[in-house]
Amino acid sequence: MKPKSQRLILVSLAVIALIVAALLAMSAMREQAAFFYAPADVQRLGLPLDRAVRVGGMVQEGSLRRHQDGVTIDFVVHDETEHTIPVTFTGIVPNLFREGSGVVAEGRFQPDGRFVASEILAKHDENYMPPELSDRGLHKTETIE
Repeated sequence: MKPKSQRLILVSLAVIALIVAALLAMSAMREQAAFFYAPADVQRLGLPLDRAVRVGGMVQEGSLRRHQDGVTIDFVVHDETEHTIPVTFTGIVPNLFREGSGVVAEGRFQPDGRFVASEILAKHDENYMPPELSDRGLHKTETIE
């Protein structure tokens, strides 16, 4: 076999191997992807019962309830519409998690419409300042207009 044909075969095999690896990677990523839904999206599109998703919005004031076990909480996520999503989470919540703050919860919807979260991510606004700095007056945020 000529060296030119050997190179052609090796290059062809390498290209095929790269294509197969890329297809496997894309398949694995699609199964791990968590789609993001706001309460209005859930109302419009229906409950995505077949996969893990993320829901996001604001924790409704007065909706946070702690169970007797000390690690399970119930709360309601809302957005700028009137739609809400009831959420249940068992675990330790982030320090920034509180009523009126932003939240992203990852988990699954139940057929009754309740969202059971496996992970909670608290969001803060762009004016966030660590408590250590704000107490001492070391940090001041102002807007430029």
